Amino acid sequence: MPDLPIAIAEPQVEEAFLRVVDPEGKIPAALEALGPVAGRDVIVLDSGNGFRARQLEEIGARVTAFRWPLADAEAGQLAEWVGRADAVVIPWSEMAGPRSRFIADANALLRPGGRLLIIHDYGRDDVWGLRPGFREQAVAWSHRRGPFLMDGFRIRVVHCWWTFESVEQARELLGAVFGAAGEELTESMKRLRLEYSVAVYHRSAPDSGLVGSEA
Repeated sequence: MPDLPIAIAEPQVEEAFLRVVDPEGKIPAALEALGPVAGRDVIVLDSGNGFRARQLEEIGARVTAFRWPLADAEAGQLAEWVGRADAVVIPWSEMAGPRSRFIADANALLRPGGRLLIIHDYGRDDVWGLRPGFREQAVAWSHRRGPFLMDGFRIRVVHCWWTFESVEQARELLGAVFGAAGEELTESMKRLRLEYSVAVYHRSAPDSGLVGSEA
C-alpha cells in the first residue's frame, strides 16, 4: 500500500493508478523542498513496491528502501543505518501514526539534523468521500492542535491531482478500486481530474535521543 494511499491487490490496476496519481510529480518535489533529498542518503520505510523510492532516485537521492515486514537480513541492514541517514521518508504507512514506536524508531536512523518526512492524506479534497472512514482521522491528525503538530512536526499540504486520460479510464479505475463509490464519483466529474491533497509532516532530528516515543 505505501506507494499509494490505498491498497490495490491487482498489479496491473496498481500500475495504472500510479500513473494517474500526481502525474505532475508534486509529491517528490515537496520532499526535495522539505529535505532536501537530492545527493543525500535517504531511507524509505514501508516502501511498497518501490515506486516512491524510484521517484526519489530520479531526483538524485541515494535511496535504501525497506518493505514491511522486514526479513531477518533486512533488519540487520536497517540497524546499520542508526544515526546515519540524512532523511527518512515514510509514505502512507499504517504504522506511522502519531507518537508511534515506528516513528520513534525511524527517528533513530537520522543523523543529527536529519529530516523525517511522513506522507499521509490531508482529507479535504475531491476524493475524500471514497474513504469516509479515513477522513476524520486525517483531519484530526492535521489540526494545528493535533498529535503530529503538537509533537514537533510541521505540515506541508501538497495539492495534487488524480488525472485521467478519459471518462472511460476514470470509470474503470475508480470502479475497480472503490466499487460503487468510485463509479458514483465518476458520474459527478465535470473534468478529467480530481483534486487530491496530501499532508507531508516534517521535522528535524534533535542533536541526541528520541522524540515522540510511546511504547
